[in-house]
Amino acid sequence: MGSSLSAATARRPVFDDKEDVNFDHFQILRAIGKGSFGKVCIVQKRDTEKMYAMKYMNKQHCIERDEVRNVFRELEILQEIEHVFLVNLWYSFQDEEDMFMVVDLLLGGDLRYHLQQNVQFSEDTVRLYICEMALALDYLRSQHIIHRDVKPDNILLDEQGHAHLTDFNIATIIKDGERATALAGTKPYMGEPRPPASHPPGQPAVVRDRLRQTLAPEIFQSFVSGGSGYSFEVDWWSVGVLAYELLRGWRPYDVHSSNAVESLVQLFSTVSVQYVPTWSKEMVALLRKLLTVDPKHRASSLQDMQASPSLAGVLWQDLSEKKVAPGFVPNKGRLHCDPTFELEEMILESRPLHKKKKRLAKNRSRDSSRDSSQSENDYLQDCLDAIQQDFVIFNREKLKKSQDPASEPPPAPGAGEAAEDREGPRPALSMCGPICPSRLTES
Repeated sequence: MGSSLSAATARRPVFDDKEDVNFDHFQILRAIGKGSFGKVCIVQKRDTEKMYAMKYMNKQHCIERDEVRNVFRELEILQEIEHVFLVNLWYSFQDEEDMFMVVDLLLGGDLRYHLQQNVQFSEDTVRLYICEMALALDYLRSQHIIHRDVKPDNILLDEQGHAHLTDFNIATIIKDGERATALAGTKPYMGEPRPPASHPPGQPAVVRDRLRQTLAPEIFQSFVSGGSGYSFEVDWWSVGVLAYELLRGWRPYDVHSSNAVESLVQLFSTVSVQYVPTWSKEMVALLRKLLTVDPKHRASSLQDMQASPSLAGVLWQDLSEKKVAPGFVPNKGRLHCDPTFELEEMILESRPLHKKKKRLAKNRSRDSSRDSSQSENDYLQDCLDAIQQDFVIFNREKLKKSQDPASEPPPAPGAGEAAEDREGPRPALSMCGPICPSRLTES
């Protein structure tokens, strides 16, 4: 047994610590999901054999859908945060075609998938999710981050059943005393509205409906009448909508993409949430506090949660260390995702990931023989060049080693400059504004 382990270790490739992480450092195992402009697969890092989820976003598609700055914003946020109840970023890199994010692999599936599988969540299970999200949101607040898209689709379970918040694509950072004003999020879970133009034109109606249904009332109010904007309270409204949906199977308000924003403002002021008589009074009281329309009176902090009589028995320290056993544990004998993702990647995808190496080599050979005057789309190429120049490569593994005084080798030269670049302007990316204008230039 020992000799076989030694042989397996000997077969692992050894990568130069000075070399930036890249696509060749990972083995692609299978596709497990996709979003509006990105896809996700399970990968294994060849040298450590650790498993991760890898999200990859086609650069040209991001340019065409005006999502480049959203991707850059998400990367900038993820590179600066790490928490036990978040899906954390480990590596980011790029090639000619795609931008890559390598994150924690959570095999328990997202809560939307389990709702679609007709899982009946108990009050104890939902209460645990609320508490775990409370810890995650409290951490994000300490980092001045509003997530703006808390919903079942963006909460992944690990194999033990603990909840982790993911997808910071429309998150924003606000300074002390500032308030956000942009209409962003998923309408059913939002408290304030997002302009219709922010929905990608090719997005299915069911996805647009879910976007509206999570938005907090003050987001819509801010959009209709202006005012002072909104703040961290919107994420707590979304937690209330999430918890209600997990318990009942549908959301507390009937919100659709076809609803005018003005009608939604009226809806929140006139329609009362209906609570199921069989729910415990403690759960109803907790949901009422989270689903309070006026953000000034809404439960919207970890302190509010810890002071709530509905959560009096919660051992918060144990919970933060994942010592509280979840009531729902995903079946470890199956992969909790739509199996058609794998077939789609293998059969229907015009640029499948498993053929990337051969395809890029062919493209490089073709490009080297093409005269510069033959460029098919100068504007597109300018934007691709800007992305190539401004993209920030990230390696949390190397960062952790550099922060450990006992680790070798010492921090790589230039790491400080990279951090400064993240805070400074991106001149190359700004020059391609007409091609890929930002939707997140305002918070």
